[in-house]
Amino acid sequence: MGRDDIRRATEADVPACAAVVSAWVRQTEWMTDELPRQELEALIAQAFPDREMWVVGEPVDCYMSVDPEAQKVGALYCLRTGQGIGKRLLDRAKQGRSFLWLTAHQPNAAAQRFYRREGFVETGAEAATPPETVPVVRMEWHA
Repeated sequence: MGRDDIRRATEADVPACAAVVSAWVRQTEWMTDELPRQELEALIAQAFPDREMWVVGEPVDCYMSVDPEAQKVGALYCLRTGQGIGKRLLDRAKQGRSFLWLTAHQPNAAAQRFYRREGFVETGAEAATPPETVPVVRMEWHA
């Protein structure tokens, strides 16, 4: 596998997925560091059996989680931006589906632009869901 190949995550990837989220939080000045990395790891591990999780990188530096029942992209974090990896991950999430939704942090204008380019439309704003403290924008994609 190459450095940019998408692969299905395994339980062994959970610490790396938490590390990606943690690194993104530290790099994002408007984002509060709400959860210690160990708690992030525990939340990802708890969700793992019920999610489709995909990773990219050796070591992992991009991670996406999809809740197939809710049809929600619950996480998409990529430490390497501008290389088309996020688009390829979203394309993977869209495969075999006609609808997906997600939330993007309100201050994250770059993510919202990216999701709009990928066919998502804003459907409303939502208050932060604890432990999060940053309000979010709901966006939906329909095939």
